[in-house]
Amino acid sequence: MLQKIILGIAIFLLVLLGLTFGEAVLRELFSYLGFIVDDFASMMLELRLYLTEHWGKALLALIITIPLVLWIASAKKDELERPTNHRKIAIVLAVFLGWVGAHRFYLGQIGWGLVFLVLFVIWAPLAYCIALIDALRYAFMGNDEFKQIR
Repeated sequence: MLQKIILGIAIFLLVLLGLTFGEAVLRELFSYLGFIVDDFASMMLELRLYLTEHWGKALLALIITIPLVLWIASAKKDELERPTNHRKIAIVLAVFLGWVGAHRFYLGQIGWGLVFLVLFVIWAPLAYCIALIDALRYAFMGNDEFKQIR
């Protein structure tokens, strides 16, 4: 269940990003990853301001996300259960949402996911760098080793 929720959040964010494309959005995304944002409170303020200004896009992204997640969960259930796909999803989550520990939550490592959240509040760039290291680890580890961390 938690995997479907994390997958849904990732799809929602990708759809929202797709609806709000452009160079300025990518610049803002990198700033939200912690390279410019000083603390968690300022990021939440920026997110609130963004959602206040672009509430229609967020609602449309949510409307598009719900059927996509339901379709993926039902039609692609067998494919999502393969270990190689778990690794691919974990890598994508580590790259794009690793700074909040989404990849660790997806793999069922709730404690490490919470550590990433705390680390993000303390110093976001470090959380993002460690998430990128996790993505590289997942990409280069063997199938047996990946099964052990799951």
